Amino acid sequence: MNHRDLQMSTPSAPMASPELDEAINVDVMTSENLPWMCIVWDDPVNLMSYVTYVFQTVLGMSRKKATELMMQVHTEGKAVVSTGERDKVEGDVKKLHKAGLWATMQQAG
Repeated sequence: MNHRDLQMSTPSAPMASPELDEAINVDVMTSENLPWMCIVWDDPVNLMSYVTYVFQTVLGMSRKKATELMMQVHTEGKAVVSTGERDKVEGDVKKLHKAGLWATMQQAG
């Protein structure tokens, strides 16, 4: 197939050409700007009442929110209990470890 055949067999479509001086803003989620999550995992040691208490006293949750998240940990095996910047979430994980809970952190996404 020669060059002329390619031109004839390719349907012609109008070409879009952006203005060269136009600023194009693209919102791209990169690993640097994704929030971190603190996850508490179910364990066979801690009582549900204690986990609720820890969520209230260590993370400052209301009794209602702490109870909801404790039940999620109990029924689903885990729950995200805090999110945010890496340093903040890392601090939450350390506090929960000191209280005897099994907590990990990972980046959202």
